[in-house]
Amino acid sequence: MLRLFSVLSLCIFLSCKENAESKKPETGIQQESSPAQVEIIQENGKYRLLVNGEDFYIKGAGLEFGNVPALAEHKANSFRTWRTENGMKSAKEVLDEAHENGLMVTMGIEVGRERHGFDYDNPEMVQNQLENIKKQVLSLKDHPALLIWGIGNELNLHYTNPKVWDAVNDISKMIHEVDLNHLTTTSLAGLAQKEVNYIKERCSDLDILSVQMYGDLPDLPNLIKKFGWEGPYMVTEWGATGHWEVPTTKWGAPIEEHSSIKAANYLKRYNGGIAADSLQCIGSYVFLWGNKQERTPTWYGIFLEDGKETESVDVMHYIWNGTWPENRTPIIEDYKLEGKTAYDNVQLMANKQYTAQIIVKDYEGDAISYSWEIMPESTDLKDGGDAESRPEAINGLIVSQNEGTVVFRSPSAGAYRLFVYASDGHDQAAAANIPFMVN
Repeated sequence: MLRLFSVLSLCIFLSCKENAESKKPETGIQQESSPAQVEIIQENGKYRLLVNGEDFYIKGAGLEFGNVPALAEHKANSFRTWRTENGMKSAKEVLDEAHENGLMVTMGIEVGRERHGFDYDNPEMVQNQLENIKKQVLSLKDHPALLIWGIGNELNLHYTNPKVWDAVNDISKMIHEVDLNHLTTTSLAGLAQKEVNYIKERCSDLDILSVQMYGDLPDLPNLIKKFGWEGPYMVTEWGATGHWEVPTTKWGAPIEEHSSIKAANYLKRYNGGIAADSLQCIGSYVFLWGNKQERTPTWYGIFLEDGKETESVDVMHYIWNGTWPENRTPIIEDYKLEGKTAYDNVQLMANKQYTAQIIVKDYEGDAISYSWEIMPESTDLKDGGDAESRPEAINGLIVSQNEGTVVFRSPSAGAYRLFVYASDGHDQAAAANIPFMVN
């Protein structure tokens, strides 16, 4: 059942303006000190998310350790987390930084996963979890940057016990008892009829359904209708084509799309899977405003490890503003190793020299600098975004490089990738890799 909160007092949000003292970016959120009053209403068949009585369409990103000021500068209005304690900053520090930059937060709450050993048939475990989460909620519920509570992440991934949804509903009820100002949701990995039925039957206290999809995101509006979800929803993860969705080499290495293909897909998927539904979808969080190792160090983060923005950041700027950024990221026109693409099952002999070439175009004609690295294919492979270790790059293999051409010596037998980064000197860079096998 959808919970509709009445507005206790009307606080009109004014656009934040940069001034000489604070230099804070304009984001559309006024710096309030009291908790925001958040509600969902439905008018003429359309769901609207309201913050202090004003429409708030979520223009956001998933952000664990990412650049919060840059998110505000690109005119997003929100970000989501996956847990209250991320190991680097406390939840209050995260909320404080969001507030300083005029952003709202969908605060993630860690909920035990069956695939990690949590037993939802154990009432003591379930009760202890509920009590622990209540402490988290009580400590954060009055923060002015808090928007929505995200109860768990992809709890439907590799699970069998439907009692997890009873626990989610109990957590939502507890939150609504102690926090009258904020909404609740849970994020599903993909969308299926079974989970929609469970959410409707067992999680009636949730205010919003959240879905996480990648390559098949344009199917989401149709799936929402097909599976009978009639309430509001948001997309809490979307972005690059998933490593489970792409072709693989003969030796099983998933083929990562380069940064320009990714950027084109981001725009296509947003238009087809999010903007296409103006009645039930209340916004989205792109994945990932930062960087992480997941199959490769470049697959899902729209920032590189050194903090440079990729072309997908340009796309998000365009989505959030309707205009492209003043300086555009370099685009990749072609990338080949010994005349072959990543889809050609490149196989080399050990300890021999080979050549790769990338062709890059820059909108502003900026001079491009190139860097290359070779690393073994990752073997620390996890599911659901669980932490993976980054393979160590192999030093001493680059023989020479000139503009977009590199000559390298192949390593010993095994599976590897040749990465290239093309930077325009403005903290923006294109990125690509080609997997290859050494015999």
